[in-house]
This record gives sequence, structure tokens and C-alpha cells, in this order.
Amino acid sequence: MQCHPVRRLLLVLPLLLGACAAQPPADHLPALQPRAVPVADARGATTPDQAWPQVFAAVQEARLFDDQKFFVDAVPRMDPATVEAAFERQRGTPGFDLRRFVEGHFVLPTEGAGTDIPRRDGLRAHIEALWPLLTRRSPEPLPHDSLLQLPHPYVVPGGRFREVYYWDSYFTMLGLAESGQHALVRQMLDNFAHLVDTWGHIPNGNRSYYLSRSQPPFFSHMVMLQARQDPGAPVHYLPQLRREHAFWMDGAEALRPGQAHRRVVRLADGSLLNRYWDDRDTPRPESFMQDRQTAAASTRPAAEVYRELRAGAESGWDFSSRWLDEPMRLDTIHVTSRVPVDLNSLLHHLEATIALACGQAGDEACARDYRAKADARAAAIESHLWHADGYYGDLDLRGGQVHAQLTAAALFPLHAGIAAPERAKQTAAAVRAQLLKPGGLVTTAIDSGQQWDAPNVWAPLQWIAVDGLRRYGEDALAADIAAGFLGNVQTLFARDHRLVEKYDADGALQGGGGGEYPLQDGFGWSNGVALALMALYPELEDDGGPVSIRDGAGRRDRDTRTRANP
Repeated sequence: MQCHPVRRLLLVLPLLLGACAAQPPADHLPALQPRAVPVADARGATTPDQAWPQVFAAVQEARLFDDQKFFVDAVPRMDPATVEAAFERQRGTPGFDLRRFVEGHFVLPTEGAGTDIPRRDGLRAHIEALWPLLTRRSPEPLPHDSLLQLPHPYVVPGGRFREVYYWDSYFTMLGLAESGQHALVRQMLDNFAHLVDTWGHIPNGNRSYYLSRSQPPFFSHMVMLQARQDPGAPVHYLPQLRREHAFWMDGAEALRPGQAHRRVVRLADGSLLNRYWDDRDTPRPESFMQDRQTAAASTRPAAEVYRELRAGAESGWDFSSRWLDEPMRLDTIHVTSRVPVDLNSLLHHLEATIALACGQAGDEACARDYRAKADARAAAIESHLWHADGYYGDLDLRGGQVHAQLTAAALFPLHAGIAAPERAKQTAAAVRAQLLKPGGLVTTAIDSGQQWDAPNVWAPLQWIAVDGLRRYGEDALAADIAAGFLGNVQTLFARDHRLVEKYDADGALQGGGGGEYPLQDGFGWSNGVALALMALYPELEDDGGPVSIRDGAGRRDRDTRTRANP
């Protein structure tokens, strides 16, 4: 069947949210999105909400544990069907105690290892003492465990996060490399290669309930980080790089202009770009009640809202006004109808890395093919993801316009090295005017209460910004961001002797707020980015108390070296 041209499809969201093939004409599309193609988690990796649904729902609805993720990580002591049958028999009996039932039938997760360590002389020494506390060896999972086994040790973020996370790990690995932990960097990279080989992609984290989605694709950046130590790394990991690309591009060949399938969108001019997606449309098990409450507040079908929330989790920005039609209402979330500038910049790097690896391997045809893909994506980003007000942004497929909101994602084309010089200059000016705060670079300028909004600053986005701005000679702004963020980190460290997941940038110099869970300590990517920034700006490293943000930024001329982007 022929699909309508994109100009007509822009008014028909359901078609853009699913595959066109084998669907009825656009005017007769059902309200719900079409069922996704079965993916790897169907291969025996049943999620907890599927394996013991009655017990799962009862525990989460009762809010038996403060954190909805806690019970998701529990492991039944016997076959889940036996647990379900016992629950069905006992739940209506007098004196039934749900907590006692759970404790008798499940092995509950242990609390994460503490990060309270003796005081060190400075931030660097503290971080290097933290690495062993955050390092895990993957045990052989128990029967019916949601944990996916990994062959090598890995570093977890900390706190409630007991498993490895995809995009977190790249920024953690930056710090490990600065600490000289090169063997652990290689082991983590090998773990991600193992996940690609086993499941066909890198999931959000090594849990069965994360298999239906990925996260911002930093695998190629991990490979190039390893290439600093081993120039042959791109060739060694070429099979996994190509499988990662195939996952993100699944269904691309069959798409006509105006169609979308899973994570791929073909625009009216034939350009291929990508979006975030999740192959399930049910509440996230680890945020079960929050998702149900969000869906209940919406007038849309619940399954549609669940898909959007899950896609937001794949983006890593869970959640942000970036994805919301109404900034103060999470139920207005629309992720799958956006073509994100950060995702496509990362996929450009993946394609360029594959081209490099193929060239190193002597496969010139492959090198030409992927270089052409990378060049075409860079051109599409320039053509479709630039806002007339002077910065990069996300394309909203529903209206065919670049979303007007400036976010820290605007700096990803600079980090990828694909921004036109004049556009890089304009983007830097917009970022300085709207997103630079005393404590670093805020994610957006909107304070919505969501954790990926102002006033929060997040370590990964500081690194992306600093590296990208330095690449284009915007050294002053890069140094101001680095000084603000490091001053923020060091002030909280001097006061509380800890590093946290996110920070407040508005001058309070404290941990950030918002989100679905309390502020977490540890913290992998904050540790990693702090060390990486201190390597770029050694004058900002402080062995004692807090660094003055103003003084740190004022000393930026002491180190303006540009480091190659891994």
C-alpha cells in the first residue's frame, strides 16, 4: 500500500508513532499504536510484572516499599507460578499480611554498599577511594532473577542503582581512565559488547525489565575512549558497532517518506533520522504507580502514555519539559513524535566510528557506505534540527517545526563536530544567555519540578557542553561551565563529604531535586566528569575546601588545550 506524503501525515500522529506497513489508511488509524515487532526480551527474559503479576501489582499498589524499584529487584524463592498460586490462596484469609508473605516468598535486595569513607585530602582522592565501593562483580543470577549476568566487573552509579547503566557508564569510564583504571574501562566495554552480542542491543541497564529500550548510544564513544590505549579497538569492536547501528536503524530500508518504525523516521525529503522508543506500552515496573497515576491524569489512551514515558526513559531525560506540551503536566508527554538532536548527533558519531573501523580493517566499501550515512545524517541535522532563533533543537513531527525550547541538548552537534561554525557560535551565545548559571549549565530554563529541568545541572551535559564548545573555540564559555560545575561539586563535597547524582545550579550549591526518588549518593557519572574536567582545567582542582566559581572561571586562560573527543 502507498503511505500518504509527509505533509498530510504531519497531521496524523498515530502513523508517525508506528510502522506504516500493513496499517489501514491514515484517516482510519486506531487510536492505539500498533504492536511493536517482538524483540529479544521475549527470549525467556520475562519481566517481574509479567512473571508474578498478581503479587507484583498488590505490592506496588500497597506501596509496601518506599521505592517502587525495590520490589522489582526482588527474586522469588520458588517458581513464580507457585508464588502466584500461594498468593491467590492466602490473600483473602483472615490476618493475611502482605509484607510477611513477600518476605517469605522473595529474596529482597540488599541495600547498596555505603559510600561513607574516611576523609581524604581532596576531591580526587575521595573519588578514587569510591571506585572500589561502586565496583560490582556480576554474580550468576538466581533462577527468575531480573539481573542479566555480565562476564566482567563493572561500576554502578550508586544508591538505588544496583546494576550497570548504559549512558551513565561512558561518563564513569572517563573518570576511570583519568584514575588510571584502564583495565576496568576495558572490562566495562567488553560487558557492553557482550550485551550487544547476547541481546542485539545495549539495554537501559542489565535487568530484564530494561530490555525493551536502550539509552543514548555512547558505545562508539566508549570504543574511541579505549582507542586511546589500544588503537586497534575500533576494529576489534566493529561487529558490535554494526549490530548497535542495526538496532537503532531497524526497519529503515522499508520506510517511505513520512513513515516511522520503532526508532527510525524517514522525513519528506527522504532523510533518515531517529527517535526514542520503547517496545512495550505498559507501566515501567520500577515506576509502576507513578506511571499509572500519570496515565490516569491524561485523556489519551493509557498505553499511549506508557509508551511515551518509557521512551522518555530511553532518552535518559526522565523527565523534562523538553518532552511536555504543557511544562507543568507530565501527562502531556510526547517523546516518540520528536526527532531529538542529541540522539542523532550520537548516531552520527556511531556511523563515523564504523566508517573509521572499516577503513582500518581494509574494507573500503564499508567505509564509504558508513561515511555516506554519517554525512547524510549531518546534513539532515543541519537541515531539519536548527531553530531560526539560533540554536539546535528537536523536530516535532506533529507540526513539522523545530521545538522552540532551548535545552542543553543543543550542544550535542558541537560535541559531535558537525555544527556549522556560525551556528556553533550562535548556539553558544544562546546557551550563555539562557542556560548558564552560577553552578553550571542547567538542562532547560524551565523550573517544572521535573529532574531534567532547571535548576538542576547534570554531570554528563556539562561534559558534552565543555568538550563541544572547546572544539569550536568557545573556550571562555566552556571554562565558565566547568568552573561553575566543579565549584558546585567541590562546595557540596567540602560541606557534606559526598558526590551526588545531580546538583542545584542557582547559587545554593546543593544537591538537585525533583524526580521519582530521593537524591542518590555515589555517584558514577559525577565522579567521572569531575575528574575529566579537572584534567582539562588543573587550576580548578582544589585539595581542600570549595573552589570559588568566579575565581575558577576567571582563571580559564591557564589551560586552553583542546583534547580530542573520545
